Amino acid sequence: QVQLVESGGGLVQPGGSLRLSCAAPGSIFRFYTMGWYRRVPGKQRELVATITLSGSRNYADSVEDRFTISRDSTKNTIYLQMNSLKPEDTAVYYCHVPTMKLWGQGTLVTVSS
Repeated sequence: QVQLVESGGGLVQPGGSLRLSCAAPGSIFRFYTMGWYRRVPGKQRELVATITLSGSRNYADSVEDRFTISRDSTKNTIYLQMNSLKPEDTAVYYCHVPTMKLWGQGTLVTVSS
């Protein structure tokens, strides 16, 4: 079974930073756009950012200029660097491969003082 392995969530104060990681099998990483989504309890899952094989990036308006998505082909891993975190960024963050409808297990990010 194909798995996306996420890590890096946790508790951070407002204004702080976190970096999420998502490791994928090479057969996935080398051929598909990948991204990060998040879900706040009681709300639908929403796009945070995506990155294509060529490195083109797309961000939700709410995270533009604060979050950066990147990919490391030597580790088959994508990252989400989150800076200037706000309480409204609190959510479960999921790694996603849209073409394959593949989701990670999710990692909780809590922004609170």
